[in-house]
Amino acid sequence: MPELPEVEVVRRGLQAHVAGKAITAVRVNHPRAVRRHLGGAADLTARLLGERITGTDRRGKYLWLNLSGGDDALVVHLGMSGQMLLGEVPNTDHLRIAVLLDDGTPLSFVDQRTFGGWQLADLVTVDGSRVPVPVAHIARDPLDPLFERDAVVDVLRRKHSEIKRQLLDQTVVSGIGNIYADEALWRAEINGARIAEKLTRRQLGELLDAAAEVMREALGQGGTSFDSLYVNVNGQSGYFDRSLNVYGQEDRNCRRCGSVIRRDRFMNRSSFYCPTCQPPPRRRVRE
Repeated sequence: MPELPEVEVVRRGLQAHVAGKAITAVRVNHPRAVRRHLGGAADLTARLLGERITGTDRRGKYLWLNLSGGDDALVVHLGMSGQMLLGEVPNTDHLRIAVLLDDGTPLSFVDQRTFGGWQLADLVTVDGSRVPVPVAHIARDPLDPLFERDAVVDVLRRKHSEIKRQLLDQTVVSGIGNIYADEALWRAEINGARIAEKLTRRQLGELLDAAAEVMREALGQGGTSFDSLYVNVNGQSGYFDRSLNVYGQEDRNCRRCGSVIRRDRFMNRSSFYCPTCQPPPRRRVRE
């Protein structure tokens, strides 16, 4: 699933090319792409026609387009394979929603697996920011200017579960998925299986700083793309996968100490770590 850097790359591309443009035509090609919109395809189409896109916004992995009406926004769920593409789409097999802007530019939502979709949602004010209702429960992400690092550390210090589980909990801190959780944990030299409340405030702060750092670096390289599904609005892939230190590096040598990277199963995912730099917590032996 696209994580914060990949979603932010898309948002920036949309901001540069669609902000200020009006929607003149909408065609929904697959009902699953609008399943989250309560009114269905006909209602979404009718309400979008004539709207002007005033800007774009994001929180964590959630992206939305602000509209001229001012009371609602178009929330875009990229899901596992969703793409927002500008210009003509060479292959329309997975074209789920097609929009035409008033300057003649096609805007397409392409989704091979159709886990993503569009929905119009009311805007509400949460902690001083206007966000769509489906995003209201999502915490701020480490790249948010209003992100309160120390407050998140306070939350983590009260959590009696694995620190990686907490990094992936979008209500605690958003935007971090499996890739950047593993990379941040490696940089902070913390094993993801360690219990959050057992870590010091300094360790937790350094971990959040590492998450912000690695996501900024990934953003500068267009995100992480392991296949053709994660692309920007022009269909181009990011290349941060070349800079990954631990994720996907099983059986390779750690760049810091030379030990062999290991992979464990965690929450139906894979966790990659260095057994020397990130020693697993000791298991208690019951007598």
